[in-house]
Amino acid sequence: MPSLPKSISCAAMALALMLPLSVSAQDKVAPRSQAEMQMSFAPLVKQTAGAVVNVYAERVVQRLNPFAGDPFFEQFFGQRMPNRSEKQSSLGSGVIVSHNGLVMTNNHVIQGADDIKIALPDGREFPCEVILKDESIDLAVLRIKAKEEFPVLAIGNSDAVEVGDLVLAIGNPFGVGQTVTSGIVSALARNQVTEGDVGFFIQTDASINPGNSGGALMNMNGELIGINTAIFSRGGGSNGIGFAIPANLVKVFLKAAEEGKKTFERPYVGATFQPVTSEVAEALGLKTARGALVVNVTEGGPADKAGLKPGEVVTAVNGVAVEHPDALWYRLTTAGLGNSAALTVQQAGTTNKLTLRLGAAPETTPRDERLIEGRNPFAGLRVANLSPRLATELRLPADKTGVVVSEVVRNSPAGRLGFQAGDIIVAVNGDPVPSTKAMAVLVEDNPGFWRVEIERDGQRIRQFFR
Repeated sequence: MPSLPKSISCAAMALALMLPLSVSAQDKVAPRSQAEMQMSFAPLVKQTAGAVVNVYAERVVQRLNPFAGDPFFEQFFGQRMPNRSEKQSSLGSGVIVSHNGLVMTNNHVIQGADDIKIALPDGREFPCEVILKDESIDLAVLRIKAKEEFPVLAIGNSDAVEVGDLVLAIGNPFGVGQTVTSGIVSALARNQVTEGDVGFFIQTDASINPGNSGGALMNMNGELIGINTAIFSRGGGSNGIGFAIPANLVKVFLKAAEEGKKTFERPYVGATFQPVTSEVAEALGLKTARGALVVNVTEGGPADKAGLKPGEVVTAVNGVAVEHPDALWYRLTTAGLGNSAALTVQQAGTTNKLTLRLGAAPETTPRDERLIEGRNPFAGLRVANLSPRLATELRLPADKTGVVVSEVVRNSPAGRLGFQAGDIIVAVNGDPVPSTKAMAVLVEDNPGFWRVEIERDGQRIRQFFR
């Protein structure tokens, strides 16, 4: 792909620095002199870089002794053959977002850590604690354990970001130290970037590398517009395609942490959606293949009460266009629990407005969690009754019912047989499994031969165990 002439690139950078703090697209002008083209990002970096920190996470990993339990080796080396433990460290970045020391970073930076430290750009290090984390959206809030006032990076409005806007990325790539790179916003509303629930990323060509995760993507007003999270790379380095979680989602997550929430809850819609293909768009009389097609609606759920019907297409939320189902999830989440969202819905050439009340998923059926034990292939499974709330936590369709595996104990018989968290146990030896209580009764028998039917990722799997 051809690159822009250097003069145009420099002019764009100079332009950003000479603009006032609030400027519309119509007011943007080209540089008028050689002096304007030689302007620098340095003042902006000095103003903001102090709020971008390094995050050091350390975890202790147990390495199993391969000879433990072997009677021959225990005869010569004693009964105690201890496992070996070793420390593993990871490095990422973070952004201070409150003067009392709240730090926003990625969950994968601190995942499984036993000890986390924050290092400021001036070299000081502080211990910290995890306030809130969520694996599915890959965000975490930490609190620095120190009583002092810290510099902060103000959180901007990521909905105001446009393709072509200049941005700076600040982080600690490859552990070399704080590094600033520049670029532009390459695209918006990118999905299918990670395996998590976030399907709405800001794409940038500012250089982002391992170690930048959790760092700041910043606009020319010195505001945080995204948390750098992922890169597209074939060799592990920057290829000019980086992705950041938008600041408006960061705001909602930070608010939940400040309110003392232990988990981050998303709005429960009570409907499932799929992308609008060109064939669907033509059949429904849509001009473009954009939006979220309603596949089914749960009776009595929020979508049902709002009047949403299968076959309709949600094209906007609160007047903002929806590109795909992931964008719909993002728009509803950032609208906030307890609020209402105005949906623009199209079907058969007609456009309607609906009001959707945004609330957390209900636990309509008590979980009744049970740990399965005994001599059976399910030993080591923690099972629970499905409800919309639990289904949301396990990232399953909210309309699923029955008994689900919420956890698999490590090195248990069930774990060795391949059971996974999220598996729905449909039947055991031909008997349906409607509840955890029923399952506890079924596993008390010992037929010697087990026929198990489970549902995993929408697929029915039949397994046989002796």
